[in-house]
Amino acid sequence: MKISGGFLKRLPLYLRYLKSLDSSVVNISATTIANSLKLGEVQVRKDLGTVSGRGRPKTGYNRLLLIETLQDYLGYNKTKNAVIFGAGKLGNALMSYSGFDDYGLKIIAAFDVKNLGTTSSGKPVYPIQSFPAYCKQQKIEIGIITAPQSEAQKICDLIIENGIKAVWNFAPVQLNVPSDVIIHEENMAASLALLSKQLENKN
Repeated sequence: MKISGGFLKRLPLYLRYLKSLDSSVVNISATTIANSLKLGEVQVRKDLGTVSGRGRPKTGYNRLLLIETLQDYLGYNKTKNAVIFGAGKLGNALMSYSGFDDYGLKIIAAFDVKNLGTTSSGKPVYPIQSFPAYCKQQKIEIGIITAPQSEAQKICDLIIENGIKAVWNFAPVQLNVPSDVIIHEENMAASLALLSKQLENKN
């Protein structure tokens, strides 16, 4: 079954909402979730049905069980090691963010050409030349690029050459990757343009 990007973007919203509820909430309906998140009820029922099957009549879903099911489906219960390329301000900020642990992402090191040593969060920063040897020693599943635009494709090629099949790119450039490599482009400029246009329309 083909999974849409919209579907995958909604699942973390459901998960975050369910986790935010008081522990006294045992069961919850798709209708309640839809109303709280201002989403269509039919869409929410369809999404949850894909992941967890239909809720029980009148009682809906067991909240804790649904949280566990969503986490399993999204892979949050399986830790994935990642490394960052570019230990500047953005790279350091990502390495210092402890919230990634909740999503099964563990950033264990960074690689750079000059900012070597240890980050403020205590994680090591190695020279880029040492990455191939490091990659052989560690089970790295995701490469995160926060390097300058001019270096991004070269770094992406290095990541792929060393067997990593998932790239998260923050550099403002579209990267070329083989068809068997997963890439997510974090386009901040596009997000800002959308936000600005929405604000303009609202005003």
